[in-house]
Amino acid sequence: MPICLMLAFSIHLRAQTRYVWSFHLTRTPRSLIAEQCRMSSTNPLAAVCQVTSTPDKEANFAACKRLVEQAKGCGASMVFLPEGFDYIGSSRDETLQLSESMDGDTVSRYTQLARKLEVWLSLGGFHERGEDWEMDRRIYNSHIIINDLGHIVSVYRKGHLFDVELTGKGVSLKESAFTIPGPSLSPPVQTPIGKVGLGVCYDLRFPELSLALQRQGAEILTYPSAFTVATGAAHWEVLLRARAIETQCFVLAAAQVGSHHAKRASYGHALAVDPWGVVMGDCGGMETGVALVEIDMEKLRDTRRDMPVQQHRRDAKFYSSLD
Repeated sequence: MPICLMLAFSIHLRAQTRYVWSFHLTRTPRSLIAEQCRMSSTNPLAAVCQVTSTPDKEANFAACKRLVEQAKGCGASMVFLPEGFDYIGSSRDETLQLSESMDGDTVSRYTQLARKLEVWLSLGGFHERGEDWEMDRRIYNSHIIINDLGHIVSVYRKGHLFDVELTGKGVSLKESAFTIPGPSLSPPVQTPIGKVGLGVCYDLRFPELSLALQRQGAEILTYPSAFTVATGAAHWEVLLRARAIETQCFVLAAAQVGSHHAKRASYGHALAVDPWGVVMGDCGGMETGVALVEIDMEKLRDTRRDMPVQQHRRDAKFYSSLD
């Protein structure tokens, strides 16, 4: 596959990566990107985005829209945006005040964008007002899948909430103070790139979730995130690779990067990992951008055939025998 895109793209070459590149909007003219992207592939392309959301919802939408347009121009069938793609508030009150319902303006704009560009979207962490919003002022952290007709085909509400106090590392967050934990997993969704299982950020630390999705047929796991700098540097890549290896799935993880406001920054390194655990694409830890990766299902089938982990798995009774 062609990889001679040095003028326009930052190429990520790790362990025989195929058909992978990334670009940064601030450095690469749109016409040059379009020209370099005119390549053919028998496999679908996924676009994993890295953004820097702020409390400015209008600026955030404009930045995400540009990334989606660029990715679609390069042939992406599905584009993945991170947790907090809509905004990242600077306080609890601001976070709640900026939230919307599922039928509000933000989701409507993205459904229109998907329909206009004829591209699937993964919106990785939408601040959705809860059913009893008028009473309790609490929200869900909702992962939305929109198809190329502009229809919402799946919503997963984040089940594991980030309540963490890391003494000495400057991390103190209590997501449950204003967020409702989701009630259940969502079945994997059939998309143009494969069957996608949905998680959000902190869900990454719970292998039970990924294994449950794999049992339901997931071929791709996605963890849109806004990892802190401290936890990202320590655990981000190793966790994503572990989830890929243990499920023998592709793992796609869009990410927030850089400073959102005076109180918060994110690690970045939006990643794509193949079923063998090889990092296919990495957006780095500095700038916004997109990693475009080829989803080769033959690689997934070969991995599962050569090491049939799922066939070797014992029944539930075996694993609960120490309980």
